[in-house]
Amino acid sequence: MRIRALAIRIIRQFIRDKRTLALLFLAPLLVLTLMHFVFDSQTVRPDIGTVSVPPQLAERLIGAEANVVPFAEADEAKRALERGSLDAVLSLEGGKPAIMLEGSDPAGSRAVMLKLQSAMQAGTPAVQPAVTYLHGKEDLSSFDSFGPVLIGFFSFFFVFLLAGVAFLRERTTGTLERLLATPIRRYEVVVGYLAGFGLFTLLQAALIAWFSIGVLGLYMEGSIWLVLLINLLLTLTALTLGTLLSSYAGSEFQIIQFIPIVIVPQVFFSGLFSLEAMQPWLQKVSYAMPLYYGADAMRGIMLRGEGFADIQLDIYILLGFSLAFALLNVVALKKQRAI
Repeated sequence: MRIRALAIRIIRQFIRDKRTLALLFLAPLLVLTLMHFVFDSQTVRPDIGTVSVPPQLAERLIGAEANVVPFAEADEAKRALERGSLDAVLSLEGGKPAIMLEGSDPAGSRAVMLKLQSAMQAGTPAVQPAVTYLHGKEDLSSFDSFGPVLIGFFSFFFVFLLAGVAFLRERTTGTLERLLATPIRRYEVVVGYLAGFGLFTLLQAALIAWFSIGVLGLYMEGSIWLVLLINLLLTLTALTLGTLLSSYAGSEFQIIQFIPIVIVPQVFFSGLFSLEAMQPWLQKVSYAMPLYYGADAMRGIMLRGEGFADIQLDIYILLGFSLAFALLNVVALKKQRAI
């Protein structure tokens, strides 16, 4: 009888907790559906610019499922490569083929070389092209390519989790309620908490970036200060989002419940998986993901050596996310006590 009573109590608790039931039954279906759309992708055709290339070779590249973009001048093709419009530029130097790879994505570079080798083997005689890299290097590893994304992801994830749990404890222990009983204003509460937590997020962002680059030896072409800036903005966004969502949680377990809804989708759209391979309508979902902009900026800095002017849009959008979540935090405090 005691076992039966205990089992019945657990069942009743689950039935009363609608959010837990949704996590148990609906969240796996949501994640599986998202994975289906992400991995049921379209074929990615590399974009190869050509300069003074024989028409026969260009046709063979098209036959090898590559997008061929002809250019009259080599400088024009290189500018397109620098803008990210192309994956490679194929030209003839001294009658021999030469290819310049964009280089920041090892998988993309391998795909280009496979298409080129397939096209050249169809002709006679086969000549080994001279290969150069605009960014990166020949032995750039997959970890070098994914590393900038992972730096941003781990900073975002752990700050979101810890900020949500810490702010929840402030509520459940009565600390926030006692604070709101004073003449302090809601926005002062939010700014104060963000400043306090922000000190540790700054230290965490600096530690993760230093360890990844200095100890693990991740490829680094740009400014370490810009890496720290983007990492800090990502953690600030995670901090404001975590404290906001904690207002709608009653326990630490309910904070964990937000992970499949808030964190997991961002992984798919952060750059760890090829966005170009996804369906066009699905690619637009990434525009609502803070981690997408942080990862884009981190990859630009570390792999392509981009400066502030190149990543400023990502910076402004991350600041916009942080400001919006902070303002929503002020509104959410009305649930505690109107001031």
